[in-house]
Amino acid sequence: DIIPQPLLDQYLSMTDPARAQTVDTEIAKHCAYSLPGVALTLGRQNWHCLKDTYETLASDVQWKVRRTLAFSIHELAVILGDQLTAADLVPIFNGFLKDLDEVRIGVLKHLYDFLKLLHVDKRREYLYQLQEFVVTDNSRNWRFRYELAEQLILILELYNPNDVYDYLRHIALTLCSDKVSEVRWISFKLVVAILQKFYANNANALGLNFINELVVRFRHCSKWVGRQAFAFICQVGMFSLFRCVHLFWSQFG
Repeated sequence: DIIPQPLLDQYLSMTDPARAQTVDTEIAKHCAYSLPGVALTLGRQNWHCLKDTYETLASDVQWKVRRTLAFSIHELAVILGDQLTAADLVPIFNGFLKDLDEVRIGVLKHLYDFLKLLHVDKRREYLYQLQEFVVTDNSRNWRFRYELAEQLILILELYNPNDVYDYLRHIALTLCSDKVSEVRWISFKLVVAILQKFYANNANALGLNFINELVVRFRHCSKWVGRQAFAFICQVGMFSLFRCVHLFWSQFG
């Protein structure tokens, strides 16, 4: 009653390999691009009509097809709701996390948008996997690490201070020592956001431990770039500057 059956059948047939040879070599990519719109039109109650097609596209040999789905999986999650997302999209999302960088970037750019739609317990499972984004197929792909830092700033709100300290803090410190200055600069903002997270949630002990770690790692770094990083962190986070000064006076007189 929503879409004429022949039209829907025609759309679903776009994943047929024979169509790629006779109609358009990128027909599967076009199908993937349009799928969120078709899903929105059909509604979540008719997701069963598209599920098999989506899974077929998600395993397509062309990375451009998988990349297209990776960039829109968060939109599809909004359309389907939390139950269908957990059952049908999370396994595909997990597959994209282990894919080529060209596919992973689609997931990474909307990581916060996807994770916030998951149940708290399911969301917490990804804390162990966020570290994997630091490693890329090509180390010169610094924009990948830049995007990770930007997403982590948003993702902080999804986790409690203890989880941030145990998992995300390590990633932030690693990114602060990146070889590319653009990555380091956005990482300084991430560090300040983590400090704000601790003090906003009255996790003062975690905040102080983190500041002490920053002092040891950067303030006393033998390389000037490390000491410069500490100065930049203080510059970015004016709210924490006075805390740092107080810490300096207490430790160094």
